[in-house]
Amino acid sequence: MFFRWDWLRPQLTAPIVPTLGPIHPDVLSTDLFEDVLRAADTGDFLPYDKDRRWGGEKDEKVLREDVIHQPEHTLIPTLTRHGRGTVKVYAYGLRDSVIDEAAELATKLAAAHDVAGARVVRPLGPETAHPRGTRIQLKDFTTGPCPAPDGPVRPVTAWPATVQNTFAPFAETMAADGLAFLHTQMQAGQCGPVLATAIEGRIVGTIGPMEVRVDAIGCPQLLPQYFAVLPEAQGQGLGRALWRAAMHWGQSRGAAYQLLQTEVGGPSDRLCRSEGLASLGFSHMTHA
Repeated sequence: MFFRWDWLRPQLTAPIVPTLGPIHPDVLSTDLFEDVLRAADTGDFLPYDKDRRWGGEKDEKVLREDVIHQPEHTLIPTLTRHGRGTVKVYAYGLRDSVIDEAAELATKLAAAHDVAGARVVRPLGPETAHPRGTRIQLKDFTTGPCPAPDGPVRPVTAWPATVQNTFAPFAETMAADGLAFLHTQMQAGQCGPVLATAIEGRIVGTIGPMEVRVDAIGCPQLLPQYFAVLPEAQGQGLGRALWRAAMHWGQSRGAAYQLLQTEVGGPSDRLCRSEGLASLGFSHMTHA
């Protein structure tokens, strides 16, 4: 095995794994990191990779020959060819000096692979005093019921056709939140149901797709969703109604938990904090 758990485990201040993103803390193991290295050789999705739902090929892969694994820090570089290409170096370690080492490695590898982007991803623990980037939050469905919310939330396909037809312009308006991509997947029939809320016959908010899959240890997980409400419709509780409807959907279909990434201080972050989700730490990405 490549990784020593007695070295790596103390460095994992937040449960983030290269190419997989945030995972449940109970899933962290040497085997998981070894699986990520093996996938670099095949280019295939791992069986529990949440990105499998989109089909195609796995774009991001670990540059396994360039991994640095030492007692006090571990640097794991990945490469994606999407767009102009990017090298990310996941910097695990307790000392701040790990950032400089990771930035140097990212810059070198970006030049070697002729890609434009060089980034450093630094996991930070939940006790971080002044966090930046994204917060990793855990919704545990085993601790209590998630009742269906009051409010106009239903699957897009359950709305009248005239309302369904407003999803396309809504998705274009919210393209920056990933809704245009989601709409493409919906049209291709390649994703689970999408929940939506409407006002005066027009869709103004959505969350989805809704899908449950098992994680690396066989525990059912509600997969992350795209989540957006039109700016002019915010402040009316529609986002909270959508989110609670999604949690009710997941729990009623056997999910044990969901992991969410929210921009620190953003609307979704404030919503999840107010709903009592547990903070598992942070992911801060910087230019090398």
